[in-house]
Amino acid sequence: MSEINLNTNLSSCIINNAPGVKDGRAPGAGSSDRDAVNEIVMLEWQAFDKVQNEGGRASCQDDWETFSIMRRSQYETWTDEMLDSYIDDFYTANENGWNLITEKYARMEESTAPESYAKIKDALPEVDDTKRAIVDQIAGIQVEWMEQFAAQYPKAAANARSIHSAEDTLDNTSYETYLRGELMTYSARTLALYGQFIVKLAGSGKNLACMIMENTAKAYGYESLTALEESM
Repeated sequence: MSEINLNTNLSSCIINNAPGVKDGRAPGAGSSDRDAVNEIVMLEWQAFDKVQNEGGRASCQDDWETFSIMRRSQYETWTDEMLDSYIDDFYTANENGWNLITEKYARMEESTAPESYAKIKDALPEVDDTKRAIVDQIAGIQVEWMEQFAAQYPKAAANARSIHSAEDTLDNTSYETYLRGELMTYSARTLALYGQFIVKLAGSGKNLACMIMENTAKAYGYESLTALEESM
């Protein structure tokens, strides 16, 4: 595979500025007690390290601590079956010389940098209409959850990405665009499992955005997301 050079704002996080560390305690960037979470985060980190950007290496590519917290906060919510499937996706991609993280950021450029995307889109795997429709449905649910999170925790949300793709610029990648870029890299099996997961959460009245941010707050030493909000 010829390396794709991106023209984008490399950021691995759901938030743009990490919350402050409570009481001087170091963030919990060590590891998860779930081996599969640790494995997928390390696979992503190794791939993220190799992403090539036209503007040169981004500072976040050298920030393991923040990367680890943000990605573990997400994957701690996943089922073991989902984690195993996505790990398989990574090993398959690696065996084929394909970088899934490069693909993720490349797909974001369809919204954030359309002219640059036009130059690289033919190098990306084709996405059929069925997959796009599934991604659209999932994104619609998760954007609504993020809107609810922002309404309930406005101070924490002030440090988060903008929510909607309509707000994208070259220097600002929204939550929706980041999510869509990530979902597009999933295999059919991983995407199906993820979609089932989202539907189950929605049916039980849970909000994945709040679940992830709850994990993030605790990793930074806060008792809860509410405690983080009240500290700001």
